[in-house]
Amino acid sequence: MSQLIMIVDDEPDLVAALDFALRRNGFAVRPTHSGGEALLGATRDPLPDLILLDLMLPDIQGPDVFARLKSDVRTRDIPVIMLTARSTEVDRVAGFEQGADDYVIKPFSTRELILRIRAVLRRVRPQEPAEDNTIFGTLRVDRGAHRVWVENEECLLTALEFRLLTTFMDRRGRVQRRETLLSEVWDIQASVNTRTVDTHVKRLRQKLRSAGAHIHTTRGVGYRFSETPDEA
Repeated sequence: MSQLIMIVDDEPDLVAALDFALRRNGFAVRPTHSGGEALLGATRDPLPDLILLDLMLPDIQGPDVFARLKSDVRTRDIPVIMLTARSTEVDRVAGFEQGADDYVIKPFSTRELILRIRAVLRRVRPQEPAEDNTIFGTLRVDRGAHRVWVENEECLLTALEFRLLTTFMDRRGRVQRRETLLSEVWDIQASVNTRTVDTHVKRLRQKLRSAGAHIHTTRGVGYRFSETPDEA
């Protein structure tokens, strides 16, 4: 069954464009155009798997809609991506502090938004045990043997580089902050700083040769592994 995305926005053209793009990418869609419609739509069966919430609505403002969704036991676990023209750091921080799963500034790329939707859905979906063998385009990883091949030629990685690569692959499409990588790959070793993360990522890219292009730099934040093999 297709995952259901509820759109909450008072711009008819934008809602229609998102509706078309989401359906084309395999999602079911429930469009709404006001805060009141959203609060009703969020509790209808089936419940949405994710909500795209505009913060500037004609009746109930987006932050108030968000607060009411999170206070209702039926809807509090539904992930929400906020959509807004407010682009200041204060606004973004406020959105995340409220508990938003992501914050997208208008105007935005529809393709990027869909990648963000998939990333959030992956993050909230119960994780299944990773398979020993993972194939991603020309990249093949055997987790049990700790071996990696690119275009059928083996890449010799250190244990730390292997752990860094599998962390990226398990969270592909999602930006990984340097601090997060330090915590989860290096286990917050006191002697390690963010420059060390950059150095290891550079070495990993070089060892992966053509597949190194799947590791994208997000300036000022961290790194993101390609969502799909053809993205690089």
